[in-house]
Amino acid sequence: MSRGLGWRGCWRIARRDLHRGLRGLRLLFICLFLGVATLATIGNLTAAITGEIASKGQLLLGGDVEVAMSQREASAAEKQAFRRAGHLSETIRLRAMAQRPGQGSGGGPAAVLTELKGVDRPYPLYGTLMLRAGPAGALKAGELVIGQALADRLAVRPGQYLRYGSADFRIRDIIVDEPDRVGEGFTLGPVAITSLEGLRRTGLLQPGSLYESKYRIRLSPGTDARATGEALKRAFPAAGLEIKDRDRAAPGTSRFFERMGQFLSLIGLSALAIAGIGVGNGVTSYLAMKRDGIATLKILGASSSDITRIYLMQIGVIALLATGCGLLVGAGLPALLLMAVGGLLPVQPSFALSPWPFLVSAAYGLLVAFIFIMPPLARARTLPAAALFRETVDRRRGMDRASTIAVGVAALAAVMLALGTAREPLFAASVLGAIGAALAILLGIGLIVRRIARRMRRPRTPLLRLAIANLHRPGAQTSALVVALGLGLTLFVTLAAIQSSLSAEIRNTVPRTAPDQFVLDIPVDQRPSFQNLVARHAPGAEVNIVPTLRGTIIAYGATRVADLEELPKDAWFLRGERGVTYSDSLPEGSDLVEGQWWPRDYSGPPLVSLDREAAKVMGVGVGDRLLVSVLGREIEARIASLRQVNWETMGFNYIMVFSPNSLRGAPHSLAATITAGASKPSEAGLTRALLSAFPSISIIEVGEVVGQVTLLLGQMATAIILAGSVAILAGIAVLIGAIAASRQTRAYDSVILKTLGATRWQILGSQAIEYALLAAILAFVALALGLGAAWFVIVRIFEFTWSPDWMLVAGTLTAGGVLTLAIGLLGSIPLMSVRPARALRSL
Repeated sequence: MSRGLGWRGCWRIARRDLHRGLRGLRLLFICLFLGVATLATIGNLTAAITGEIASKGQLLLGGDVEVAMSQREASAAEKQAFRRAGHLSETIRLRAMAQRPGQGSGGGPAAVLTELKGVDRPYPLYGTLMLRAGPAGALKAGELVIGQALADRLAVRPGQYLRYGSADFRIRDIIVDEPDRVGEGFTLGPVAITSLEGLRRTGLLQPGSLYESKYRIRLSPGTDARATGEALKRAFPAAGLEIKDRDRAAPGTSRFFERMGQFLSLIGLSALAIAGIGVGNGVTSYLAMKRDGIATLKILGASSSDITRIYLMQIGVIALLATGCGLLVGAGLPALLLMAVGGLLPVQPSFALSPWPFLVSAAYGLLVAFIFIMPPLARARTLPAAALFRETVDRRRGMDRASTIAVGVAALAAVMLALGTAREPLFAASVLGAIGAALAILLGIGLIVRRIARRMRRPRTPLLRLAIANLHRPGAQTSALVVALGLGLTLFVTLAAIQSSLSAEIRNTVPRTAPDQFVLDIPVDQRPSFQNLVARHAPGAEVNIVPTLRGTIIAYGATRVADLEELPKDAWFLRGERGVTYSDSLPEGSDLVEGQWWPRDYSGPPLVSLDREAAKVMGVGVGDRLLVSVLGREIEARIASLRQVNWETMGFNYIMVFSPNSLRGAPHSLAATITAGASKPSEAGLTRALLSAFPSISIIEVGEVVGQVTLLLGQMATAIILAGSVAILAGIAVLIGAIAASRQTRAYDSVILKTLGATRWQILGSQAIEYALLAAILAFVALALGLGAAWFVIVRIFEFTWSPDWMLVAGTLTAGGVLTLAIGLLGSIPLMSVRPARALRSL
């Protein structure tokens, strides 16, 4: 055997050894399976959803190019330019109240807030508006089609009538598929569609009304959609046009799912990295079981290379099997999840397997397996036979240079793969860096605990003395236990803090001072009548009325937004139109932090008060200039003051508030919030009275908005918890692996102790004290690491308020400590039944 066994001979020995069973490699299989299955599932789900959005850009957008504007329709010159670009379709969308004509005070809601859309004959340019009876075709001015949600809420069916504004419509049919639904964005109510002529019959399109006009353009084949959109924007720079193309049909939706998918993938990668420690422990335990065989092979002449080949092939077979099973689950589980929750998604992806998530997941799994397999394998192959026999009580650590280089290259490849496949490499790098730092901290704590335990004075209590000795004795798995316990407790704290912060976000969505109703599109000249009616039907209610318009920031300081290659970070308010208003006094919900407010009778050049955070993002301050397009007219205003806007009040909060002389002459409407007093009136009665007197208004019930936000946040919390649970399972696997890796050493100790007269309960008691000491030490570390991770997720990723429930976090940390302690003790119970003769013969 001095010339070596060769690959064929090594495989023969490896295969025969595997036939004896997989004992010792089950943990390796479980850890890799969990990590790879998680990554493949998340990757395929994200690819299916974002791929569907990307592949159906024309359908979702309703055209190759979309031009949108608020509170106005396109001018004749603009429409002419749109028609020159391609085939044109026009739609107008607004929020409007749907009522059943002649409805009394009983039997269901008085009215329902809906998204009413008027469409022209060419609509839709792509796809088909499908009804129960088939394609919709052209809609007449006196008919409309409605969504099933609206039919259910008002208890109406085809053939019956609905009233919008001052016009009645016959319900023609129920909508089955609205092709551009995703491209329309977030809505506050069910949809109803009529013709443009029908929409104008309602009388809702008044000067200043809050409506949105969209012009979809179908281009000739081969025409560059993005270039067309840029050309239209250059042709009308002051028009405040918001332009999308087919490649960015639903940018917000795509961005959300990509960011969520990336976050969940990084959780999966974290789980795989954590599971890798379990892989290392499992391999260590397996090679400890094979110690005699390795030593015998070396004595018979097997080289270190032969040992590496034999056990690398054995472990490699199990790693490949685990990776393959994980990929199979990652292929089947997304389809089941889409069937279960597909109705909650903005698109209905037809699931098709994408090779890229499989390749990435398999590469991660094999790289992580190699990284954590090599250290114990390198120790086994480089130790002399005599040292292997002594390893139970004289454990040596360290790797040879070649193995160290191989592990370093594999680790670098894993990091480069993570950064190369990330949508935001900097974000991925920060998460990976945090994971690496956490593991380094825990490993360092493990070394410190061993040194402190070794230098401590021996306690008089035998069980305590034995527990402390277990922390530093030869073969002690203290570092592995510290990592396992620390990761487990950290994950428990992280999920508890995320869950409680999301719950608090849901609770705080409606503060105690939030209004009960929002009322939009109140005619300016009917303000006194509106106030009198509310006072009559809701005595004691607080009413706040503000003018409302839409405007687009064209330039700030010396910077034009159109000239920016990329918007500044957090500059969401520079994307398209935003709400603007004017006021002669500081608005409710705002605090003046810099500058001065204009006098009530101010009549000079236009002034504007700006949100402090927005000013910080744009790098402007008091005295700088702001150029805003309102209804196609450019208004240059000097920044007179900065405000701290308290967005959580859910009142009318605007980034830009102008001096009244700047906008008072522009066509606009009013909006109001109604906050009921102590004797809360019937919202249904107030709604009926308002709609009867002001048919053009729209009423938003705060409870409905909160329900939608609550549903969205709840879904996010569920996804995070499910993905985090996999990481917790991986952490538990690490703990089990650490226990398994020290099984033989602990069996030896328990046999010696029982021979000296110790009872089973005393041995278990010493181990319980050992785990409890580690858990107590790690509780503070896990609290810091877990809260840091949760803060990053809540504040930096989702931009929510950091408000964890400290009692829940403390309770979860305690429960996690008890759980990990129980797992450790359960893993030690089998050692109590080991027979002394058998145990001593196996050592």
